[in-house]
Amino acid sequence: MSVVWIVVIVALVALLLLALALKIVKQYEQGVLFRLGRVIGVREAGLTVIIPFVDVLNRVSLRIVTMPIQSQGIITRDNVSVDVSAVAYFRVVDAVKSVVAIENVGAAINQIAQTTLRKVVGQHTLDETLSETDRINVNIREILDVATAEWGVVVTLVELKDIQLPETMKRAMARQAEAEREKRAKIIAAEGEALAADALGSAADIMMAHPLALQLRNLQSLVDLGVDKNTTVVFPAPLMSTIGELGTFIARENAAAAAVAPTAAVLAVKPAPPNGKPSSTMD
Repeated sequence: MSVVWIVVIVALVALLLLALALKIVKQYEQGVLFRLGRVIGVREAGLTVIIPFVDVLNRVSLRIVTMPIQSQGIITRDNVSVDVSAVAYFRVVDAVKSVVAIENVGAAINQIAQTTLRKVVGQHTLDETLSETDRINVNIREILDVATAEWGVVVTLVELKDIQLPETMKRAMARQAEAEREKRAKIIAAEGEALAADALGSAADIMMAHPLALQLRNLQSLVDLGVDKNTTVVFPAPLMSTIGELGTFIARENAAAAAVAPTAAVLAVKPAPPNGKPSSTMD
């Protein structure tokens, strides 16, 4: 009976040691193997056998990590206070360095990303921060790459996520945008007036050279008025010719009146009576 218990205990110990000796490294991981505190190699994905109580296997994920950078209060180069938040993407390319060179690679990258964000944004003005975000993103990523190279980490991307402005600055920018829009509207209106004046001048020259064109335009205006089915009837007449005809009529009437006046004076005087004294109708 005691032999059976011994066999059972040995079998259980063997199974326990086997369970401790067999390790599985996933496809997206690498295992850093320590033996008695020293790194002896890297284990790839799959089944790995280690010596229990002697070897320690640290699994390191090689996937891209998304790390939000919390909002930072930053004063820009033109002394404007803004709150900027960002997001960084990094991945481990050297599993041994990420385990040996630094204790917590994620926390370290988070801290250095915050300080780098404040440093880079503080070197730009507010307008540059708002309009040149791509260049700022590249600058932050390059600085982080240099700092994290010895940790076995590569920063693949950094993006500014949100830029919070003070309310006074928002109102000032709104007024500036409104003034810019008004300036553009006035410029466009002035250009339209210039084009319209040019077109009207060309049309006037054509109508002066071809008087019939003015009459055709008048007929077109009558057609446009008749579309609305209104009761107003308009008879257009050339203004200058009407004024000329009116002046001719007045001159003709004045000439006729001047010719009639002497004739009326002669008829008003009667022939002399037999006594030789002339008489007039006034007597």
